[in-house]
Amino acid sequence: MTPAPPQATHRDQPRAIGSARLATKARDGGSHIAALHQSGASKLLFPRSRTAVTAILVNTAGGVTGGDRFELSGRAGRDSALVLTTQAAERVYRAQDGQTGCVTTRLEAEADARLHWLPQETILFEGAALHRSLTVDLAETARFVMVEPLIFGRTARGEDLRAIRFDDRVEVRRAGRPLFRDGLHLHGDVAAQLDRPAIGGGARAMASVLVCAPEAEAQMRCLQGLIEGRGGASLLSDGVLHLRLLARDGFELRQVLLPVLGRLTDDRLPTSWRL
Repeated sequence: MTPAPPQATHRDQPRAIGSARLATKARDGGSHIAALHQSGASKLLFPRSRTAVTAILVNTAGGVTGGDRFELSGRAGRDSALVLTTQAAERVYRAQDGQTGCVTTRLEAEADARLHWLPQETILFEGAALHRSLTVDLAETARFVMVEPLIFGRTARGEDLRAIRFDDRVEVRRAGRPLFRDGLHLHGDVAAQLDRPAIGGGARAMASVLVCAPEAEAQMRCLQGLIEGRGGASLLSDGVLHLRLLARDGFELRQVLLPVLGRLTDDRLPTSWRL
């Protein structure tokens, strides 16, 4: 009698690995792709755009879980414009056996370039374990806009996060000098932590928005009006404006974010945000 094949375990399951690299250049009065590489579960789509190279990142694995590895690098060449976004919200699922998913993003903008990092929401599920980092290097005259929206469980389904591990690091440098650093370290019962008045006041969604451009201070008053008490806006230094937004859920967060991002992108927010 032929023995039955061994049953697969969590450790036997394949992990998702994805990598994408993109660079742009200026030519004939517009922005064009200068270099492109993609492999594994990371794919880039390019909708038509007259003002910038717009790249939509697709995770063909359908989400991130423990042991997954994703890397993205993007460079906006001199005088060019690059917009990076995602096809949909990224879902971070329960991890197994103490494994941690890892998402690493490295961005660069050369002289007089414009770089927008506009991913849609990251949704954390119960049991998620994720280490995420974003590193940005800007030339002295480059412009940069960033948004990082987070959703802690799906409130419409009564989800609360009682056991997760989430470490997030953001570092932005201009001409090699530290310009902005931010980090989140949320472990364990995150719902209880977010319920504390000094942390989230019961929020289950948040977003960080950063503007690094000469016009940052001029945008501040308008943006303060748009966020309508859902967060705060701070001019950290000359040409560096940071917004932190809190909301009860992802729907409420979008209601605030869309006008803010519309303002910061001259109403040219990527179409995937509006689907």
